[in-house]
Amino acid sequence: MKKTIFMVVIATLVGSTIKAQNSGTDTRDALHFGLKIGANYSNVYDTKGDEFKADPKFGFVAGAFVSIPIGTILGVQPEILFSQKGFKATGVILGNSYDFTRTTSYIDIPLLIAIKPTPMITLLAGPQYSYLVKRHDKFTSGTTTIDQEQEFENDNIRKNLFCFIGGLDLNLDPMVIGARVGWDITQNNGDGSSVTPQYKNVWYQATIGFKF
Repeated sequence: MKKTIFMVVIATLVGSTIKAQNSGTDTRDALHFGLKIGANYSNVYDTKGDEFKADPKFGFVAGAFVSIPIGTILGVQPEILFSQKGFKATGVILGNSYDFTRTTSYIDIPLLIAIKPTPMITLLAGPQYSYLVKRHDKFTSGTTTIDQEQEFENDNIRKNLFCFIGGLDLNLDPMVIGARVGWDITQNNGDGSSVTPQYKNVWYQATIGFKF
Protein backbone atom coordinates (compact mmCIF):
# COMPACT_ATOMS: atom_id res chain seq x y z
CA MET A 1 0.00 0.00 0.00
CA LYS A 2 2.74 2.48 0.94
CA LYS A 3 4.68 1.57 -2.22
CA THR A 4 1.59 2.21 -4.35
CA ILE A 5 1.00 5.61 -2.74
CA PHE A 6 4.66 6.51 -3.23
CA MET A 7 4.52 5.60 -6.93
CA VAL A 8 1.35 7.66 -7.42
CA VAL A 9 3.00 10.69 -5.79
CA ILE A 10 6.12 10.33 -7.96
CA ALA A 11 4.06 9.97 -11.14
CA THR A 12 2.04 13.06 -10.19
CA LEU A 13 5.14 15.15 -9.55
CA VAL A 14 6.79 14.07 -12.80
CA GLY A 15 3.65 14.75 -14.81
CA SER A 16 3.11 18.14 -13.19
CA THR A 17 6.73 19.14 -13.78
CA ILE A 18 6.46 18.29 -17.49
CA LYS A 19 3.23 20.26 -17.79
CA ALA A 20 4.70 23.26 -15.98
CA GLN A 21 7.72 23.25 -18.30
CA ASN A 22 5.49 23.13 -21.36
CA SER A 23 3.12 25.85 -20.17
CA GLY A 24 3.99 29.49 -20.49
CA THR A 25 0.87 30.80 -18.70
CA ASP A 26 1.17 32.19 -15.18
CA THR A 27 -2.28 32.64 -13.58
CA ARG A 28 -1.18 33.23 -9.99
CA ASP A 29 -2.60 36.77 -9.97
CA ALA A 30 -6.02 35.67 -11.31
CA LEU A 31 -9.20 34.97 -9.34
CA HIS A 32 -10.26 31.29 -9.51
CA PHE A 33 -13.28 29.31 -8.39
CA GLY A 34 -13.04 25.55 -8.05
CA LEU A 35 -14.68 22.26 -7.07
CA LYS A 36 -12.92 19.27 -5.53
CA ILE A 37 -13.52 15.76 -4.22
CA GLY A 38 -11.40 13.26 -2.33
CA ALA A 39 -10.86 11.36 0.90
CA ASN A 40 -9.88 11.89 4.54
CA TYR A 41 -7.75 9.44 6.49
CA SER A 42 -8.66 10.33 10.06
CA ASN A 43 -8.02 9.33 13.64
CA VAL A 44 -8.20 10.92 17.10
CA TYR A 45 -5.61 12.21 19.53
CA ASP A 46 -5.46 13.75 23.00
CA THR A 47 -8.02 11.26 24.34
CA LYS A 48 -8.92 11.52 28.01
CA GLY A 49 -10.67 9.34 30.54
CA ASP A 50 -11.09 6.23 28.38
CA GLU A 51 -8.73 3.40 27.58
CA PHE A 52 -9.25 2.22 24.02
CA LYS A 53 -7.07 1.66 21.01
CA ALA A 54 -8.09 3.94 18.15
CA ASP A 55 -7.25 3.15 14.53
CA PRO A 56 -7.66 5.43 11.49
CA LYS A 57 -10.48 5.20 8.97
CA PHE A 58 -11.27 6.63 5.53
CA GLY A 59 -14.03 9.16 4.90
CA PHE A 60 -15.44 11.19 2.03
CA VAL A 61 -14.74 14.90 1.39
CA ALA A 62 -16.08 17.26 -1.29
CA GLY A 63 -16.66 20.96 -1.73
CA ALA A 64 -15.72 24.25 -3.33
CA PHE A 65 -12.97 26.84 -3.01
CA VAL A 66 -12.10 30.37 -4.13
CA SER A 67 -8.51 31.44 -4.82
CA ILE A 68 -8.24 35.20 -4.22
CA PRO A 69 -4.91 36.77 -5.23
CA ILE A 70 -3.12 39.49 -3.28
CA GLY A 71 -0.49 40.08 -5.89
CA THR A 72 1.34 37.26 -7.63
CA ILE A 73 2.96 35.46 -4.68
CA LEU A 74 0.38 35.91 -1.91
CA GLY A 75 -3.32 35.17 -1.69
CA VAL A 76 -6.15 33.79 0.43
CA GLN A 77 -8.20 30.65 -0.24
CA PRO A 78 -11.49 30.15 1.62
CA GLU A 79 -13.17 26.77 1.16
CA ILE A 80 -16.40 25.04 2.16
CA LEU A 81 -16.38 21.24 2.44
CA PHE A 82 -18.55 18.32 3.49
CA SER A 83 -16.02 16.21 5.38
CA GLN A 84 -16.27 12.79 7.05
CA LYS A 85 -13.88 12.01 9.91
CA GLY A 86 -13.85 9.55 12.78
CA PHE A 87 -12.01 6.47 13.98
CA LYS A 88 -12.16 2.76 14.64
CA ALA A 89 -11.60 1.34 18.12
CA THR A 90 -11.23 -1.99 19.86
CA GLY A 91 -11.46 -2.84 23.53
CA VAL A 92 -12.94 -5.06 26.23
CA ILE A 93 -16.17 -4.57 28.18
CA LEU A 94 -17.00 -6.98 31.01
CA GLY A 95 -14.57 -9.52 29.57
CA ASN A 96 -16.01 -9.30 26.05
CA SER A 97 -14.05 -7.81 23.17
CA TYR A 98 -15.72 -5.21 20.96
CA ASP A 99 -15.23 -3.31 17.71
CA PHE A 100 -16.44 0.25 17.37
CA THR A 101 -16.53 2.58 14.35
CA ARG A 102 -17.48 6.25 14.57
CA THR A 103 -18.10 8.38 11.48
CA THR A 104 -18.55 12.10 12.09
CA SER A 105 -19.79 14.37 9.30
CA TYR A 106 -18.80 18.03 9.36
CA ILE A 107 -19.20 21.19 7.36
CA ASP A 108 -15.60 22.45 7.27
CA ILE A 109 -14.78 26.08 6.46
CA PRO A 110 -11.01 26.65 6.20
CA LEU A 111 -9.62 30.14 5.62
CA LEU A 112 -6.14 29.58 4.21
CA ILE A 113 -3.23 31.86 3.49
CA ALA A 114 -1.79 30.93 0.08
CA ILE A 115 1.88 31.36 -0.80
CA LYS A 116 2.60 30.74 -4.50
CA PRO A 117 6.37 30.45 -5.09
CA THR A 118 5.81 29.04 -8.60
CA PRO A 119 2.80 28.71 -10.93
CA MET A 120 2.73 24.99 -10.19
CA ILE A 121 2.92 25.00 -6.37
CA THR A 122 0.69 26.71 -3.78
CA LEU A 123 1.51 26.38 -0.07
CA LEU A 124 -1.49 26.76 2.24
CA ALA A 125 -2.03 27.15 5.98
CA GLY A 126 -4.62 28.65 8.27
CA PRO A 127 -7.52 28.15 10.70
CA GLN A 128 -10.66 26.13 10.09
CA TYR A 129 -14.16 26.24 11.59
CA SER A 130 -15.98 22.89 11.67
CA TYR A 131 -19.66 22.30 12.40
CA LEU A 132 -20.79 18.78 13.35
CA VAL A 133 -23.75 17.75 11.18
CA LYS A 134 -24.25 14.15 12.30
CA ARG A 135 -22.52 11.19 13.88
CA HIS A 136 -22.91 7.53 13.02
CA ASP A 137 -21.75 4.79 15.41
CA LYS A 138 -21.46 1.06 14.84
CA PHE A 139 -20.74 -1.18 17.85
CA THR A 140 -20.17 -4.94 17.60
CA SER A 141 -19.53 -7.31 20.51
CA GLY A 142 -20.02 -11.04 20.10
CA THR A 143 -23.39 -11.53 18.45
CA THR A 144 -24.59 -8.01 19.32
CA THR A 145 -24.47 -5.20 16.76
CA ILE A 146 -25.73 -1.67 17.37
CA ASP A 147 -25.85 0.59 14.30
CA GLN A 148 -27.34 4.03 14.81
CA GLU A 149 -27.29 7.75 14.17
CA GLN A 150 -26.36 9.39 17.45
CA GLU A 151 -28.62 12.06 18.94
CA PHE A 152 -26.95 15.05 20.58
CA GLU A 153 -29.68 16.79 22.56
CA ASN A 154 -28.76 15.29 25.94
CA ASP A 155 -25.10 14.43 25.41
CA ASN A 156 -23.28 17.79 25.66
CA ILE A 157 -21.33 17.31 22.43
CA ARG A 158 -19.53 20.36 21.10
CA LYS A 159 -20.78 20.90 17.56
CA ASN A 160 -18.56 23.92 16.88
CA LEU A 161 -14.86 23.12 16.59
CA PHE A 162 -11.80 25.16 15.67
CA CYS A 163 -8.96 23.50 13.81
CA PHE A 164 -5.70 24.22 12.00
CA ILE A 165 -4.89 23.15 8.41
CA GLY A 166 -1.69 23.01 6.38
CA GLY A 167 -0.79 21.59 2.98
CA LEU A 168 -0.15 22.29 -0.67
CA ASP A 169 -1.81 22.30 -4.08
CA LEU A 170 -0.26 21.18 -7.35
CA ASN A 171 -1.70 23.35 -10.12
CA LEU A 172 -1.99 21.42 -13.39
CA ASP A 173 -4.30 23.85 -15.18
CA PRO A 174 -7.23 23.38 -14.91
CA MET A 175 -6.76 20.41 -12.55
CA VAL A 176 -5.64 20.87 -8.94
CA ILE A 177 -4.26 18.06 -6.76
CA GLY A 178 -4.40 18.90 -3.07
CA ALA A 179 -2.85 17.41 0.07
CA ARG A 180 -3.68 18.59 3.59
CA VAL A 181 -3.12 17.71 7.21
CA GLY A 182 -5.45 19.05 9.87
CA TRP A 183 -6.12 18.74 13.57
CA ASP A 184 -8.69 20.03 16.06
CA ILE A 185 -7.63 22.67 18.55
CA THR A 186 -10.76 22.30 20.71
CA GLN A 187 -12.08 19.13 22.39
CA ASN A 188 -15.25 17.48 21.09
CA ASN A 189 -16.70 17.16 24.56
CA GLY A 190 -18.31 20.42 25.69
CA ASP A 191 -17.71 21.02 29.40
CA GLY A 192 -16.58 17.42 29.92
CA SER A 193 -19.83 16.09 31.39
CA SER A 194 -20.72 13.95 28.36
CA VAL A 195 -20.42 10.17 28.46
CA THR A 196 -18.80 10.35 25.00
CA PRO A 197 -15.00 9.91 25.18
CA GLN A 198 -13.06 13.17 25.01
CA TYR A 199 -10.82 13.48 21.97
CA LYS A 200 -9.66 15.71 19.13
CA ASN A 201 -9.71 14.81 15.43
CA VAL A 202 -6.60 14.59 13.28
CA TRP A 203 -6.74 13.82 9.55
CA TYR A 204 -4.85 13.63 6.28
CA GLN A 205 -6.71 14.74 3.18
CA ALA A 206 -6.15 14.13 -0.53
CA THR A 207 -8.33 15.74 -3.20
CA ILE A 208 -8.54 16.30 -6.93
CA GLY A 209 -10.32 19.33 -8.29
CA PHE A 210 -10.83 21.71 -11.16
CA LYS A 211 -10.61 25.50 -11.13
CA PHE A 212 -12.27 27.96 -13.45
